[in-house]
Amino acid sequence: MDWKIELSDIQEMDEHFARIARKKDVLCSKRPLPVSALQNINENLFLEWTYNSNSIEGNTLTLQETRIVLQEGMTVKGKSLREHFETTNHHEAIDYLERLVNPQYAISERDILDIHAIVLSKIEKDFAGRYRNGAVRIMGANFIPPNPLKVSALMEELIGWVNENPLQLSPVVLATIFHHRFVYIHPFFDGNGRTVRLAMNLLLMRDAYPPAIILKNDRKKYYDSLNQANRGSYFKFLLLMAQAAERSLDIYLAAHPYESLDDEYKSITDIVSEPDVPYGQEYVSLLARQGKIDAYKEGRNWVTNKKAIKEYVNRKG
Repeated sequence: MDWKIELSDIQEMDEHFARIARKKDVLCSKRPLPVSALQNINENLFLEWTYNSNSIEGNTLTLQETRIVLQEGMTVKGKSLREHFETTNHHEAIDYLERLVNPQYAISERDILDIHAIVLSKIEKDFAGRYRNGAVRIMGANFIPPNPLKVSALMEELIGWVNENPLQLSPVVLATIFHHRFVYIHPFFDGNGRTVRLAMNLLLMRDAYPPAIILKNDRKKYYDSLNQANRGSYFKFLLLMAQAAERSLDIYLAAHPYESLDDEYKSITDIVSEPDVPYGQEYVSLLARQGKIDAYKEGRNWVTNKKAIKEYVNRKG
């Protein structure tokens, strides 16, 4: 299949991707992280990953309920058995990814099928780890997935393209385009979203990036950006993925003391209240949403730091 990639979409994000790459290099230079800090970050980030990925697909367990299921092995009254299995399955899939990942890792069809099998374990045993053999339609999408007879060949083509990386795309860009193409092929009857968000993070993790988590609060933005990618415009999806990758990097980097108070992340409301910040909350929030400053989301709110504002002022000047 002839996949169209507008290089201008990538070039428009060059500065953002360069900032992310610098942060990744800083994180690598600080490794190994203190064991206690690393364990705490991984535990919380992987919990968030499971909660948000399942919530995007309609699972109604809250973050706290997800924690109870995973860390205490308890069931939650009023929640379905399927929702409990979705939670434990996703957590097991993350464990599987951690066993796979290494700097020389090349993604394979077998690994994708195995991830899917874990995601649907104890839920859809007839479909777990198997490509779909029938047609599907996706509610709210602006495309019809390919004929099931083409799925295996399209997946083989996609996997080959990712491993070859003929355009020499950066890890975040490569994972983003892989994510979209996988969703377009829609290789499974069920579990496509969870599987692709796991698989694309496998690509990031092999290049020493922490997993990028698409937040439940960004669900509409996520689906809208995928629909735009179906029309050949990747900018919004690249921006969403870049923000997710940067947020995780910032979480890991925060395990180290800040070099100065200007590096400390605070809510935008707190940042703009300081006398030497020349912009108001609305403008700084816009810069954060557009990826023009170093910022990431905590829940529904954006956080940034004074250093990011100063760098933006210097670029504008």
